[in-house]
Amino acid sequence: MSEVIHQQFLTGERALFSSKDLTIYDTIFDDGESPLKESSNISLYDCMFRWKYPLWYCDHIRAERTTWFEMARAGVWYTNDITVKDCVIEAPKNFRRCKGLTLDTVSFSDAVETLWSCTDVTLRHVYAKGDYFAMNCTDMEIDDFTLVGNYSFDGVKNARIRNAKMLSKDALWNSENITVEDSFITGEYL
Repeated sequence: MSEVIHQQFLTGERALFSSKDLTIYDTIFDDGESPLKESSNISLYDCMFRWKYPLWYCDHIRAERTTWFEMARAGVWYTNDITVKDCVIEAPKNFRRCKGLTLDTVSFSDAVETLWSCTDVTLRHVYAKGDYFAMNCTDMEIDDFTLVGNYSFDGVKNARIRNAKMLSKDALWNSENITVEDSFITGEYL
């Protein structure tokens, strides 16, 4: 059974460091790096991250209706089995070296250097704006995706992209085993 945290304002370095089995509602993580570093079995609903490195080295994470503000940069790195649904992510450099990542109905207003070196990735109903999106990822399933940004999907292996609109020059360089269906891609040098 999971402990519940409700309507808290948490500050300071590593506010809930190495937590396990938490359900967190309507909570703001402010002014303090790595609030949930090395945590597992965490569910977040209607929460806000306002500072750096919120979810590093974590396992089994679910975030719904949660916002990563601009200073929550480098938000999710080295994390396994994570689902992010109905979320807004304003911070750049998110999702690095994650495994088992699902993004469903997510908007990235600054996706610069986002989604790097991730494995087993599913994107559904995702909008991203920023250069160097999805570099060196493997085993990707993408459906209903919009990207405005250059140099995307460099070094990607084993990806299936459906129903996408990508405004991206130099897309899919150094990539292999890529299938694109019912999509529009514009730019130079695919």
